[in-house]
Amino acid sequence: MIEVFDDFTTTLTKSTVVILDNASYHKSKKFKAEISKWSNRGLTLLYLPPYSPQLNIIEILWKFMKYYWIEHTAYLSYDNLLKYVKKIFNNYGTGEDEYFINFNTLKEELVDIKLLTYKSI
Repeated sequence: MIEVFDDFTTTLTKSTVVILDNASYHKSKKFKAEISKWSNRGLTLLYLPPYSPQLNIIEILWKFMKYYWIEHTAYLSYDNLLKYVKKIFNNYGTGEDEYFINFNTLKEELVDIKLLTYKSI
């Protein structure tokens, strides 16, 4: 992970913000030891609050898959579930209304989050 950020920061041409979840490798001593170097290259790191699935786009996608798009019969077997997941991934974002997330409808959830409370390290 450190090598990825090292490489990424050498390509920066303007100030850049990266938002991180709280994965252990984002909080490790080795990772934190590199932050000042990356900051000098124009990178600012912001961490999501400890539990914030409403701010993590992949969590929103999983929520829609689990509660809205995958039928109960998908869970009858691994093959069924795989078929449903592939169908969603193949059709997500293709303009079909069946697998579409309108983030404007999620706006009320996000407004309740105080974005200024994020901590930059």
